[in-house]
Amino acid sequence: MRIVVTVKYVPDINTERGFENCRVMRNAGEGTLNELDENAIEAALRLVEAERASGAIGPEDGEVIAVTMAGTDGDVALRKAFQLGVDRGIRVSDDALAGSDYFGTAAVLAAAVRRLGEQVPVDLVVTGMAALDGLGSVVPTLLGAELGLPTLNLAKKVELAPAEGSARTLTITREVDDVTERLSAPLPAVLSVTDAANQPRFPGFKLIMAARNKEIEVWSPADLGLDPAVAGAAGARTQALSAEPRPERAEPEIVTDKGEGGVALADFLLRNDLV
Repeated sequence: MRIVVTVKYVPDINTERGFENCRVMRNAGEGTLNELDENAIEAALRLVEAERASGAIGPEDGEVIAVTMAGTDGDVALRKAFQLGVDRGIRVSDDALAGSDYFGTAAVLAAAVRRLGEQVPVDLVVTGMAALDGLGSVVPTLLGAELGLPTLNLAKKVELAPAEGSARTLTITREVDDVTERLSAPLPAVLSVTDAANQPRFPGFKLIMAARNKEIEVWSPADLGLDPAVAGAAGARTQALSAEPRPERAEPEIVTDKGEGGVALADFLLRNDLV
């Protein structure tokens, strides 16, 4: 069982965020692994552990690989992934990738998965449900399209059926518009999980210490045989033309109710087109 988990370095949601040259400001001192990617890592680790426990693979077999597209600040996300138990970390990095949109990001990640598959087949690609900096939630679907693989999105429960011959089937349960759905697809596949899928494990001291010195592999678009035109600002299908600081919130209007509070409230609602 060989699983690739896509991860992302994002600005800490508790810090002041902004734009620089119409791009999200990123600083390794104020960023972290995307919180929802921890659920993806946990899902991948549990699948490998279940395969070992069932005897489907040996006790030392199975691999979880974290892949990110980022500058050097992406190492922060990969180090955290190591702490959670990931076996291998890969950063796809090049100045030409700056400004990539969702389509470009999916193309780069898919190229990395394909290269990994040339070495040993990849059984599953797992992602979080969204990245907390953009909240687009479309990369899992675009990644599946790039790879030509079935995609199971927004899983809150993941089950892998025992092998029957050479076929493996992945089944998920998800909630969509108050409807519970069960969907299945053969492996290899792309899977995205929600934050309800599991509770990410707490990093152990041994893994925390080992993560400091673990090797991070750095690949370039050239290593992936990737046409630079499909990613980066040059290949982006969207462009941010301007970015303005969020206006400061106006001071609240405080009305002391002396019997006319209802009238004041109704007047406020009418003035602001709230009724």
